[in-house]
Amino acid sequence: MAELEFKAGPESAGIRVDKFVTQSCAELTRSAVQKLLEEGGVRVNGSEVSKNYKLRDGDDVCVFVPEPKELCVEPQDIPIDIVYEDSSLLVVNKPKGMVVHPAAGNPDGTLVNALLYHCKGRLSSINGVIRPGIVHRIDKNTSGLLMVAKTDKAHNFLAEQIKSHSFKREYRAICVGRFRERSGTVDAPIGRSKFDRKKMCVTAVNSKEAVTHYEVLEEFGQYSYLKFRLETGRTHQIRVHSAYLGHPVLGDDVYGKPFKGLEGQCLHAKLLGFTHPDTCGYMEFDSQLPDYFTRIMEHLMKG
Repeated sequence: MAELEFKAGPESAGIRVDKFVTQSCAELTRSAVQKLLEEGGVRVNGSEVSKNYKLRDGDDVCVFVPEPKELCVEPQDIPIDIVYEDSSLLVVNKPKGMVVHPAAGNPDGTLVNALLYHCKGRLSSINGVIRPGIVHRIDKNTSGLLMVAKTDKAHNFLAEQIKSHSFKREYRAICVGRFRERSGTVDAPIGRSKFDRKKMCVTAVNSKEAVTHYEVLEEFGQYSYLKFRLETGRTHQIRVHSAYLGHPVLGDDVYGKPFKGLEGQCLHAKLLGFTHPDTCGYMEFDSQLPDYFTRIMEHLMKG
């Protein structure tokens, strides 16, 4: 374990300790520093502090950086539906039920394992060993189009489009209930729930801007078929905003209720549009609604 020591000067007075440590340790990201703070790996004047602690002139800051763990994600010959591929990127149509990258409880069998096999390891390194090439994510039980970068140049170029809101992402979903307005925008910040760390929620505390545009395409009984367009890309954004409106996505057992015959939410990433990092030309890809989605729609239409 490495031990790093810093002394806060007058120019650092009033700065949050997580920001100070991130600026002082170029190899640590803000999220990594905050995790260290939660685990007691950062001490000020010998005592553990929260990430919100604001430094004072003369504070002694000690950072205990654990040795990096040996991570190994193996390539696996898993069939994947590739919609488009060139030397810089891929567009993949992810099936419902497939996890994007390895995590606790899902060490293999993920999209990343399949990509490592298909691309022979040629994926961008921006997100490290666990998430190579992954520019943006969709949930395990959300189906649809996902962007993958083969090079760091492509990854940075595409990530910048997401940041500037010029990356087009449209989803289709079935939601519970009938909407009062046929279209609208939800502009409500999203952060982690203080009651359940696995859930996100609309909150003003430690949150980020989240904007979702929606349009009701069809109604059948007490259910609505919608088009969603993301302006930002927060964790579980459509699912959280739909529940916030009082119309959770059908089958969402985290923010709504399970639905018989459906594993998880009825949500599909249907369209991706972006500027190509090499040609600078605009590209757009559309995908058909998967069988599970059309089957549920037909069932609801019949009442």
